[in-house]
Amino acid sequence: MNAAVSNNRAVASWLVICAAMVFVMVMLGGATRLTESGLSMVDWKPLTVLPPLNATQWEAEFERYQQFPEFIKENSWMTVDDFKGIYALEYTHRLWGRLIGFVFLVPFLWFVARRKIDAALGWKLAGLFVLGGLQGALGWFMVTSGLQDRPDVSQYRLAAHLVAAVVLYGCLIWVALDLFAEGRMRIATHASFVRLVHILPFAVLGVIVAGAFVAGLDAGLIYNTFPLMDGQILPPGGMSQEPWYSNLFENVATVQFEHRVLAVALVLFVLTIWTQGRQAALTVRSRKLLNAASAMALIQASLGISTLLLMVPIPLALAHQTGALILFTLSVCLAHEVRNEHQTVSAEALYVKSAE
Repeated sequence: MNAAVSNNRAVASWLVICAAMVFVMVMLGGATRLTESGLSMVDWKPLTVLPPLNATQWEAEFERYQQFPEFIKENSWMTVDDFKGIYALEYTHRLWGRLIGFVFLVPFLWFVARRKIDAALGWKLAGLFVLGGLQGALGWFMVTSGLQDRPDVSQYRLAAHLVAAVVLYGCLIWVALDLFAEGRMRIATHASFVRLVHILPFAVLGVIVAGAFVAGLDAGLIYNTFPLMDGQILPPGGMSQEPWYSNLFENVATVQFEHRVLAVALVLFVLTIWTQGRQAALTVRSRKLLNAASAMALIQASLGISTLLLMVPIPLALAHQTGALILFTLSVCLAHEVRNEHQTVSAEALYVKSAE
């Protein structure tokens, strides 16, 4: 293994670690949302690391929380000990985000100083660092929407915060895969199949966005039947708001319906890709990723239906969110693997036929 390949693998491995940390960050964000812990910290101090350490500091933090709508309208029963429970999860969520920044920045500066990365890659990585920093600011922008009159964050800002995190995660994976695969030839396969596979990550992201609106409006707590919505295909009152387009993002019945339709469409899309892939010349790795993505799409659909029918129990809802990110991961890896950018080499060496 030459020095360049070794450097690439070292940088790629570091990016995979960062991506894994972002994965955990998204899961912590989901847990924070589901347990309604996200508004427990009512100020943003990016450079602060330590939580309250004594009774006086806890009382002061609790008094600040008591001045905001969530306590006044929903949690006035809380004591300082109850408050510590919701504070801990939000604190962990924020601290983990700062740790991601540290784990990214320090090795990045070391790689730059030791000239382990070229200028093009350096600018890509700098862009990812900026995106990560903006994600923290976007998270606080989301929180502020719940510190006003309504003790709940804006579904628009929640969706934007989640999308930014998933996009950052996908970019980290993609750049890492580029580095791992550098110099490795790929087999040319059908262009139509490649196009479908490249659409897949965006399709998964679209369903994730729809799920964020469901979470932001607590829309999973109504119409807890499937496939019909309380006996009907279209939910009652689905277009009752004015202007009509506000129903798409603010009407809980319509938002849940959209998520259902998009999720079913995604499963059908994945199975269509899988069917085409059965007839295509694929690398062993591509075929494994395709099979895994197809299986995960079915598992994810089952988790979503179960979460709905059981009225969003937290463990199942977290499993559903985790499944979405796993499916997104597989779709990004599959899209990267089937890129038709390299020279075609011998079929015997690089692909397996569907009969095998």
